[in-house]
Amino acid sequence: MQIAILTLDGFNELDSFIAAGILNRMKGQGWQAHITCPEPEVTSMAGVTIQRQKPLEFLAEADAVLVGSGVRTRDYAADAVFLARIRLDPSRQLIGAQCSGTLLLARLGLIGDLPACTDLTTKPWVMEAGVNVVDRPFVAHGNVATAGGCLASQYLAAWMIARRASPQDAEEAIRYVAPVGEKAEYVERAMAAVNPFLTVTNAAA
Repeated sequence: MQIAILTLDGFNELDSFIAAGILNRMKGQGWQAHITCPEPEVTSMAGVTIQRQKPLEFLAEADAVLVGSGVRTRDYAADAVFLARIRLDPSRQLIGAQCSGTLLLARLGLIGDLPACTDLTTKPWVMEAGVNVVDRPFVAHGNVATAGGCLASQYLAAWMIARRASPQDAEEAIRYVAPVGEKAEYVERAMAAVNPFLTVTNAAA
């Protein structure tokens, strides 16, 4: 499993790094999550500058893609030239978006009027794009999932692991990162969020 975590200038650190950390717990099974950016360097909303691991073109090659959010996502979503560079295939890839990343998926035509999640700031813009925004942390429709709220990145990671490995692997990944003394509660909450959306079998994914 090669996973692209789309990380744009002005990105939210929690979205990209939490998901990357959890997904890379699967390295023993050959998984790799890569910070994927259109520019060689991007700077977060808090001023942290990082170097990309993969270029934007990697999105088309990856087995799964997570789209993070950030303070400039609305600008990227309005940039037709940028959107034309993004190649995603929900028939083959698992695709997830976090907060304002949902706006990008909407602009790419991957959500339509299906229920989707986003953050409260982005909600009006996503609704303008014709998306039915729901007050939930996570929803998925087939191979496309959305999450709302920075810490909901754990749900996107758990969903991907459960879909392409097993629910047990997802539980172990969440248990590893959960606070000591609260591991059972964190695992239960994460799996309660994603379990209703695991009806598509791994073989059909």
